[in-house]
Amino acid sequence: MTAAIEAGTTPDIIMEGPERLVSNWGAKGKMIDLADLWDDEALADISATSEAVVAACKSESGAYYEYPLCMTTHTMAINKELFEEADAMQYINDDRTWTTENFEKALQALKDHGVETTGVVYCGGQGGDQGTRALAMNLYNAEFTNADHTEWTMNSEAGVKGLQQLVDWCDAGLLSYDSGAVASDEIQLFANETIAMSFCWNAANQLTYAAETAFTPYPVAFPSESGTPELCGGIWGFGIFDNGDADKIAASKIFIEFICDDATQGPISISNTGFFPVRSSYGNIYAGTEDEERMETYASFQKWLGDYYNVTLGWAEQRTAWWNMLQQIFDGEDVQAAADAYVETCNTATADASAN
Repeated sequence: MTAAIEAGTTPDIIMEGPERLVSNWGAKGKMIDLADLWDDEALADISATSEAVVAACKSESGAYYEYPLCMTTHTMAINKELFEEADAMQYINDDRTWTTENFEKALQALKDHGVETTGVVYCGGQGGDQGTRALAMNLYNAEFTNADHTEWTMNSEAGVKGLQQLVDWCDAGLLSYDSGAVASDEIQLFANETIAMSFCWNAANQLTYAAETAFTPYPVAFPSESGTPELCGGIWGFGIFDNGDADKIAASKIFIEFICDDATQGPISISNTGFFPVRSSYGNIYAGTEDEERMETYASFQKWLGDYYNVTLGWAEQRTAWWNMLQQIFDGEDVQAAADAYVETCNTATADASAN
């Protein structure tokens, strides 16, 4: 898309998340304001599901550069049978939450049971980085940015403590890290039963890897010191590039309304993504289907959906800085120093984006 923007060959319609539609391309004046699609009915319907979705789709200037279709909450997952064999299921609550203390106890139980590699902190690129971010952030209930999304804050005491804990667990052999792996590699290791857990999981992943898993992938929240997690979410919807053709812009809006809002097509569109409606009026679109039980489990995680900090300006630069920082701390660099440098890089990118 970067190449297409530079070459002037962008499509009319694109399906993406707010971190690109709003905070990147929208902020750079490449997108059409879709405020007319956000009529009172749509605003009330989507707000009833999540105010965070509405806020994420709207720029600081008040323009709506995204019209959302679906959302999900990212989780982690464990090999249920292996956890049962290791007597580690006792450390997970009935609501699929667990504390940082009990997570460590589960890791130790797996190692005592003879599991060679419990889990892998992957840091070879940005693929699936929401998993490592949620893991490090939740361990001691850190905040990734400030509430206004103007500053990055993972160099706080809680943030550094979480990062240091990952290093300590790896040094103790309770976890591993791989500086060359991304989430797709880690998920494949999980599906192959090479590791006991995945830090990059959601409803769609379970469906995608169903034929490859001879065990029960059991989705759980990320461990947190308080026991109450703050999970990363995904929001996907449509934007329209400003290609200067009024007729195509008008036609694109009609198409988007049909895909998202039509009473028949809307739920079909969402079920094809494997995620959940942003419109509360759609209710449980998986009721009565073979996916109902599986999707009810994943829907239960949405109450822990955290702040959608992805909309912070400088998002693209932050993603690169994040996995670079993870590589540095696992290579022995002082965690506080590495986190400070990471935040400085991110804040500089945010300030530059704001100035432009």
